[in-house]
Amino acid sequence: MDAKISKRAPVRLLLLLIAIGLCVWAVDSAAHLGLSRIFVKYSMATGNLMVADKAVEMSPKDADAYRARAAVLTLSQSLAESAAAMERAISLRPADYSLWVDLGLIRDQMGDTAGALAAFDEAVKRAPFYGLPRWQRGNLLLRLGQYDSAFNDLNQAAQSNPELVPGFIDLAWNLSHGDPRVVQQMVRINSKTAHTTMAKFFAIHGQAQEAMVQFQAAGTTDDDARRDLINQLLAKRSFAEAYQLWSTANGVTAPGNQPYQIFDGGFESPLSFDEGGFNWRIPRRLPATTVSLDSNQPHTGLKNLRIEFAGDSNPGTDLVSQLLLVEPARHYKLNFAARSQEIVSGGLPVVTVTDAGANKLLGQSPPLSKGSTSWSVISFEFTTQPTTNAVELSVHREGCSTSPCPIFGVISLDSFSIEQLQ
Repeated sequence: MDAKISKRAPVRLLLLLIAIGLCVWAVDSAAHLGLSRIFVKYSMATGNLMVADKAVEMSPKDADAYRARAAVLTLSQSLAESAAAMERAISLRPADYSLWVDLGLIRDQMGDTAGALAAFDEAVKRAPFYGLPRWQRGNLLLRLGQYDSAFNDLNQAAQSNPELVPGFIDLAWNLSHGDPRVVQQMVRINSKTAHTTMAKFFAIHGQAQEAMVQFQAAGTTDDDARRDLINQLLAKRSFAEAYQLWSTANGVTAPGNQPYQIFDGGFESPLSFDEGGFNWRIPRRLPATTVSLDSNQPHTGLKNLRIEFAGDSNPGTDLVSQLLLVEPARHYKLNFAARSQEIVSGGLPVVTVTDAGANKLLGQSPPLSKGSTSWSVISFEFTTQPTTNAVELSVHREGCSTSPCPIFGVISLDSFSIEQLQ
């Protein structure tokens, strides 16, 4: 029995030594790999070739080390060496499509078009449903004049990765010299995201009708997307299209097909601060000024607008405003009711109408009364210019002859209406 144990002892010792050796090797390899990865990150962040070479030396079978070396060499325009390093990385990890993409980009910079295309082909073969390989190949094919193949790749890439859609639309816009119909022919992605993105793009570039077509093609969209598009249309003075979107979303139907009617002229609906569109606009922060609804003896209905001043507010700043669609070269009359309560100031509130496109004053009310008054109806007329499609109705203070120019008291407003005169 003792003899058997003594014979087994050397075997067990050998196995133990082998196990210890493997553990030491594994720990050492892991340490080397970990340190190599640190060198890889540092070299790519700093562009330090010496550190990249050290990473390769420590981990000669790590594809990422060669990729880092290739990236650093590309920065110094050592493209031939960079391509060789990337080819070595691919030999270690040939199934990685991203390595083939990087090789294609390097070869493209070298002017090796055939080699770049071959690398992109390999990337697409390994990741046929990923956006990046097709996007890079499509751009190269586009420069080579192979338009059908190029746009097939670009459409598939953007279909796979929606983040590529804005860049694809911009590319098509530049290639078509700003022709929206050609853009729609090039970009064949039929998705809600693509149509919404294209609608916004067209609105930004002043193509309001095409923007509307794309937005409708998107189908139901969220309120934020609709609000963004309305704001883009308004920024480009596409008032009619913006009103169409806004009125549909808010269930607004102008009586007698007259969109120049004032929305909620009696202030019966809740106020929305910082809201765009064609409802009442009220800034959220107004110095020494509070804007609210008041149900204390309104002129008509159940509520009126209350503007309370408590010191040094800014003359010229709109306290409340609303956009209105109008017809060019027409004569209008604006009516509203106002009441003052202990108003004291050298710069009194006024109501003005301004051409929303040209920012030109078309008409204004007399200054609202000082002191305290009961409700009174105030009217003034204005004429739109031949190019006027929309006006901005606003309430703000007149300028003062001295600064600062404080104001105290309360102004109440109600019963806004507009009529077109014959």
